[in-house]
Amino acid sequence: MIYLPIIGAFLEGAGMTIEKIILKKKYLNYKNYTVFGFLAIVIAMLPLIFFFWKISPEAYLLKNLFVFFLIIFFSILANLFTFVALKRENLTILEPIRLMQPLFTILLAFIMSFFFQIYYLERNYSILILGIVASTTLVLSHVQKHHLIFDKYITSALLGSLFFAIELVLSKFILQYYNSFTFYFLRCLIIFFITWMIFRPKFKADKKTSLFILLTGIIWVIYRIILYYGYEVYGIVFTTILFILTPVFIYIFAKIFLKEKIALRNIISSIIIVACVVLAILLENG
Repeated sequence: MIYLPIIGAFLEGAGMTIEKIILKKKYLNYKNYTVFGFLAIVIAMLPLIFFFWKISPEAYLLKNLFVFFLIIFFSILANLFTFVALKRENLTILEPIRLMQPLFTILLAFIMSFFFQIYYLERNYSILILGIVASTTLVLSHVQKHHLIFDKYITSALLGSLFFAIELVLSKFILQYYNSFTFYFLRCLIIFFITWMIFRPKFKADKKTSLFILLTGIIWVIYRIILYYGYEVYGIVFTTILFILTPVFIYIFAKIFLKEKIALRNIISSIIIVACVVLAILLENG
């Protein structure tokens, strides 16, 4: 079943490509898309939630409820800081910062392995090194010739990536008490209500755009279920390495569907990432 995280990386690349197409619509700003994106996820999950609903009694313990609401808190912060960062016109400057999320995730999971038994799978030094190499290569491939100036936009992007990583790492702490489908449904439902109350969006979109938003919602559901599965079975660090394949799929989709040019350094970084993934799989199976 090791192929599932690779399928997840493919889905993440597809989802991000479709989102890029959607967000080109002038009448659809980030605030609207955040709220209705979460709504699409909730709608996509509603028909099946009855069949997958599962919450263990341990989930209601005070410490586990506290962790759950920390996950909600950091997820909302991550989205809000990303929203502030996206106010900057030159998004290419923000890209290296946004891509630091896998590196943050790997390092945080490794640190947690020294304090909590549930993270014991993360203390694999060979896999850790491959993860750092792959994620660092990904970041460096997007650094432009000019230097990054840490203004409020760059800082917001950095905090957004960090908070997303914290949310993902914390998820493993309580995933064992939920069905992954139930966990993601509750997370997105609460975030939808909170962001709706904050942004109060007015949604005006044609039928095609609405269907695209619903499609991305379905993609993100499958993607997250696979991600959580990987966390529980293979560990956060190994799963994150496989998901670093996402930019490779994005380059392919961007070339095919968006007719974008792929820089030589991105091709080189893709080769290094694929090599790291193959080595990680060989080490995991060896």
